[in-house]
Amino acid sequence: MNLPAQRLLPGGVRLFACVLASLISVGMAQADEPRRLSFDDVKFDIERNADYDAALLTDEIRGLDGQRVRISGYIRPSVKQSGIQRFIFVRDNQECCFGPGAMIYDCMIVTLASGNETEFTTRAITVEGTFYIKEFIGPDDRIWAVFRMKDAEVR
Repeated sequence: MNLPAQRLLPGGVRLFACVLASLISVGMAQADEPRRLSFDDVKFDIERNADYDAALLTDEIRGLDGQRVRISGYIRPSVKQSGIQRFIFVRDNQECCFGPGAMIYDCMIVTLASGNETEFTTRAITVEGTFYIKEFIGPDDRIWAVFRMKDAEVR
């Protein structure tokens, strides 16, 4: 007699197998989801206006390099108001977070995916893309930012 395999398992084992299969499928679905971050997750120990040293980055931050992430913040104001494909993304909307005197972990340079663009807004937005550790050198030849996001979308 040919019975389905699950009918041959005792009740407790069958229940365990069903629960395990459900957990595996949920885990697989979540593996495709970007990691949810805040600017606090990329904060590291550096003094204001101190020279950046990559050795200051934590292992957790280094582990984000090349990963899909989702983070909320603000577009730093610039002269361009629409059709924006690249922008400075900052922790808050007080214009505190980029350039001389700012903490370099409070911003990232975002490049939207090909064909995508956004409009400037004073409201918080969420950006999803691939996180990279790559320095941005300002006009004063100092490092103004160390994080970038590429192939991004505004959510």
